[in-house]
Amino acid sequence: MPLFDLSHSLNNDVPVYPGTPRPLFEPSATFETDGYKEMRLSFHTHLGTHIDAPAHMLEDGKTMDQLPLEIFTGKALIIPVPANRSLIDQDFLSVYTDSLAAVDFVLFKTGWSKRWGSPGYFEGFPVLTDDAADWLLGFTLKGIGFDAISVDPVETSDYPNHVRLLKKELILIENLIFPDELVATTGHFSCFPLPLEHADGSPVRAILNV
Repeated sequence: MPLFDLSHSLNNDVPVYPGTPRPLFEPSATFETDGYKEMRLSFHTHLGTHIDAPAHMLEDGKTMDQLPLEIFTGKALIIPVPANRSLIDQDFLSVYTDSLAAVDFVLFKTGWSKRWGSPGYFEGFPVLTDDAADWLLGFTLKGIGFDAISVDPVETSDYPNHVRLLKKELILIENLIFPDELVATTGHFSCFPLPLEHADGSPVRAILNV
């Protein structure tokens, strides 16, 4: 079965959440001077395609290494969001009731990843309404993903979707990308984090097997 990479490449030009320091990818050893090649990396835990753990927003929330491995893999449903929709509400999601009952992850395909690298990537992306987030908590989901920078608007000050979903120990996957050649709407999804101790998040290689 084909594998699709839903992850952005990581480099010095990766867009970061407003106010976050830039990443640094630089050589620490070269063939010319050392006889081998090695790279030094410096970046925050929410770089590129990444997972938010409960500890990201909750003082007593679980860190990445406290979550079971099983939470990072399972069956996923991809829901396309029309370009003219800025809010994802319960009425819109209700047609997927039966499908959501049979999966572990819901991944929202908003098309926002096409703005990756532009200022518009941080503005106006679709987010869940309060009622939609609460409704999704009624399913046995492991996680929710978006092809946008956040599950809350950048201008938020209280991060309601983050807090509501992370309190139920769902993982949040942000900055996904959906390749044009991916037409399937279901598949086996995996998003294993780096084995960072006490981490509130981690970059991931998000893969869909269809």
